[in-house]
Amino acid sequence: QVQLVESGGGLVQPGVSLRLSCAASGFTVNTYAMSWYRQAPGKERELVATITSGDGTTNYADSAKGRFTISRDNRKNTVYLQMNSLKPDDTAMYYCRARILYSSNSFTHIAWGQGTQVAVSS
Repeated sequence: QVQLVESGGGLVQPGVSLRLSCAASGFTVNTYAMSWYRQAPGKERELVATITSGDGTTNYADSAKGRFTISRDNRKNTVYLQMNSLKPDDTAMYYCRARILYSSNSFTHIAWGQGTQVAVSS
């Protein structure tokens, strides 16, 4: 059974760092493209970062470039999102997703995690 479990969220002050984890079971994380999404209250869910299967090419939303880093540990079967210099606008529920990517606009959905809440406030 394919399952994704996120952890690592919390309430932090602006400017600090946080690392989210997404533990996978039922498959290995280098098999599928793994992504982090986020959804703020009253807003649509948005793609934050993706690491592709195989060679692990990474892509980021403009809001994440230079501050966030997506990575994976095949031995731990876990995907991470390192978030630095957090801002109040980063406050959201963060979700992990597994997909099969055929192109930038074509994919097959595999699984969502349940989410982990990140709140950035002074």
